[in-house]
Amino acid sequence: MSISRTLILSLSLSSALLSYSQEQDYGTISGNLDVTGQYYTEDESINAFPPDAIFGMNGFGNLNYTRGNFKAGLRYESYLNPLLGYPVEFQGTGIGYRYAAWENEDMQVTIGNFYEQFGTGMILRSFEERTLGLDNAFDGLKVLYRPTPGMQIKGLVGKQRFQFDDGLVNGKGIVRGMDVELSLGELFNPIMLDSTELQIRLGASFVSKFNDDNPTTIYALPKNVGAYGGRIEASYGDFRALAEYTYKENDPYPTTSDFMDPFNYLYKGGEGILVNLGYSTKGFALDLTAKHTDNILWRSTNQSVTPTALFVGFNPAITKQHTYNLASTLYPYATNLLGEIAFNADLIYKLDKGTPLGGKYGTTITVGLATAYAPERQFLNDQEGARQGYTTRWFDISDSLLVRDFNVMLDRKLSKKIKAKLMYMNLNFEDRAVLVAVKHEFIKANIAIADVLWKVKGKHSLRFEAQGLFTKQDQGDWAFGLIEYTYSPHWSISLLDQYNYGNHDANKRTHYALMNVTHVRGPHRFSVQYGRQRAGFFCVGGVCRFVPASNGLTLGLSTSF
Repeated sequence: MSISRTLILSLSLSSALLSYSQEQDYGTISGNLDVTGQYYTEDESINAFPPDAIFGMNGFGNLNYTRGNFKAGLRYESYLNPLLGYPVEFQGTGIGYRYAAWENEDMQVTIGNFYEQFGTGMILRSFEERTLGLDNAFDGLKVLYRPTPGMQIKGLVGKQRFQFDDGLVNGKGIVRGMDVELSLGELFNPIMLDSTELQIRLGASFVSKFNDDNPTTIYALPKNVGAYGGRIEASYGDFRALAEYTYKENDPYPTTSDFMDPFNYLYKGGEGILVNLGYSTKGFALDLTAKHTDNILWRSTNQSVTPTALFVGFNPAITKQHTYNLASTLYPYATNLLGEIAFNADLIYKLDKGTPLGGKYGTTITVGLATAYAPERQFLNDQEGARQGYTTRWFDISDSLLVRDFNVMLDRKLSKKIKAKLMYMNLNFEDRAVLVAVKHEFIKANIAIADVLWKVKGKHSLRFEAQGLFTKQDQGDWAFGLIEYTYSPHWSISLLDQYNYGNHDANKRTHYALMNVTHVRGPHRFSVQYGRQRAGFFCVGGVCRFVPASNGLTLGLSTSF
């Protein structure tokens, strides 16, 4: 049966089931559809060359059925062929996710595919980030049980999604995990729960993997590897705190082809520590985070795989996740999987309206400082022995700076029709550890941004962005400009240009211009985009993938029902 006939049959069946279930009160059906297609053209000036198929498409549709305590669903996916830069492990069309679940107040049981996270995710996190092509969903069994108010127990076993080849392809490794969480106030003093401001939650996790693949005949690799950890969360009035510790047993993994590399097939255990403190009240908020990770790379395989494949745990980035173009796309920081010591501070302060500094409508000031260093390591000459590699201590910082990001933003309403944001960012970036720039060196950059929204009249508005990145390293200075017209709530048209005007090579002072038109009606969203895409890295939450240069027409459709 052809793909088109299959899709038509699926949509017809969904429509019939929806009508029947609504008429007979036999449950509800919901879902969504998302399709992105791109037609590529050659553009030698930016080294953009179309693939043989000349057209790429990523698409998926979710279909979910709910009746009472029962739920079931599936996701149909198509990569014909995948968009440039998307993982090559995604090919073809078929079912990539399916599940059935039942739950009541005390228990939840899921069979098939599911996502899960224990604590902050250092010990276990399965999730989907479709824009990156990251999907490590479990395929197996998960049980959640609440034996008494204030106690929650989770248990799971399954394999992880690895590839898509006309359907779901799992990795060979098996992951087993259990997590227990206690709410002390609810568990021991439920009567006082609503009358006290102090709330404390405790959690403990254990996760293990089994994998008997051994890509080397030189080393004996453990088939079973365990990790365990604990956490505490507390809140009191306007204060909150979190601390989590994770330890992973020795889990040798190939990092390079050099068998003398101290990180290659390292038999040293790994650990992670995350501490967060926060305070918030009207007009003021402060958030402080410290993280120490060492050899915490945690996959369900012993084989060398692509950077985003088969993660059991997740090493979170605590640097600011910027949204403005130059700050987010040129030098995005990817979490160092070998280990890092990182700190972050975010402060938000609102100046009262009607004051000299706050102005008529008030002003919000946001200040952020994030920094990460390589741990101080004492390397051991034991590559041909125990292969412990090195020793280190908690929060023992080396002089190897990986990133320092200082940023400040002013957000102020100037009149009833005009609102402006101004941002300054100072960045120190060690690209020899991250490898996202063109020239791998230590980069010092300053970024300035102005963002102005003008509500012209009624449903009409204009937004302007002007950005500049100034550096003597890598490709030199950049400028970015955007103008966006919106007719709310249906139409949006934007023109933007990223220009490398300060490139040291005059022949590479290139414009990357792009036009985008979007139409929204209810749950339906259509978009048309044409222009150039600069080669570089696209990152979300400290995880990155490379996107090659391209030029062409992109069509997008998303809808839900």
